[in-house]
Amino acid sequence: MVTFSPRRASLVGAVAFGMLLSACESAPEPVVAPPPPPPPPLPALALNSGVAEAAAVYLAYVQDAAQISSSFANGDEVRQSLMRAASYEPTQLSRGMVAYAAVVALQSPEFVNGVRGLAADPANRDTLVRQIMADPAYAAQLPGAREAAGLIAAQIQSHGQGVYNAGSAVKQTAYDVQRQRWSAQHVTDRDARLERARVLSATPLNPNADESVRLLQAALSGEGLPVQPAEAGPPYTQAVIRGLAIAALAALGQAGEDARATTESLLNEPVSADCLNFSKLMMMQCLAASRPHYEEIFCLGQHIMMDTAQCVVDAAGTVTPILQSPVLMAQPASVETASADATSSDAQTPN
Repeated sequence: MVTFSPRRASLVGAVAFGMLLSACESAPEPVVAPPPPPPPPLPALALNSGVAEAAAVYLAYVQDAAQISSSFANGDEVRQSLMRAASYEPTQLSRGMVAYAAVVALQSPEFVNGVRGLAADPANRDTLVRQIMADPAYAAQLPGAREAAGLIAAQIQSHGQGVYNAGSAVKQTAYDVQRQRWSAQHVTDRDARLERARVLSATPLNPNADESVRLLQAALSGEGLPVQPAEAGPPYTQAVIRGLAIAALAALGQAGEDARATTESLLNEPVSADCLNFSKLMMMQCLAASRPHYEEIFCLGQHIMMDTAQCVVDAAGTVTPILQSPVLMAQPASVETASADATSSDAQTPN
């Protein structure tokens, strides 16, 4: 049997402890991977001032045109109203309508929250932006699109209906005033009137600065416009689709001042622009054929106001037809002939 003295046992214990300590010191520490960096935050909603300015031009025109009176006491009053209603450039008005549609769509929390909810993941966010830019109609498939499209359709239809109703009243006046002597007097400067209408139809309007700011704030805040909840299902018009696309990019923070080129492209909507251009063509032919004041009142009511309003209503995508006002008297022969010739010429135009 082997025995150790107390001194030897103490020495052995010290050596063992030292070896154990050395082993512990030489063992590698476990490597803990750092946590992954958090994903970049979703950008704040962004819309550039160019969209708001375009929307302000559209809104100012439709609101002013809807206020044109159907009461005339002389030819000068007719001329003033005629030039007032003719003062829009078709492409600018069409672009402004799309811009206003985008501002209205941003009043829909269902749409804004739905789009932003899909974009929490940066990869999804980039995919959304690419798909919208490649095909604006993709925006109409996003969550909340039905609610946003409903707001757009209701607002734009209301604007068009307001102008249409005012134009219908003016057109009725063309028949009602024919017993008044002044209305049968011939316009003395028909060529100058026609040229003035042509110039106004080709001159872009300047946006009101205060209205532009108000619309931009409404878009960014999601409130401020008098909208009521509504829904609209597909198929959507190009004006509605492009308005939804701009609004979706804004909700993703991709329609700010550095994205003007993108939004400018999306504002171009050929369907309503063509409709408004044809309305102006009909206006010019009507004015060229009209001679007495009651005939130019007819041109004002039908071809400047009602035809323009129909283009606006069609762009809203409404399925509710606008009822034509009853014709109490036949159209003046010269105006009726001009309108028929224009329609026939358009029908013969190759596609």
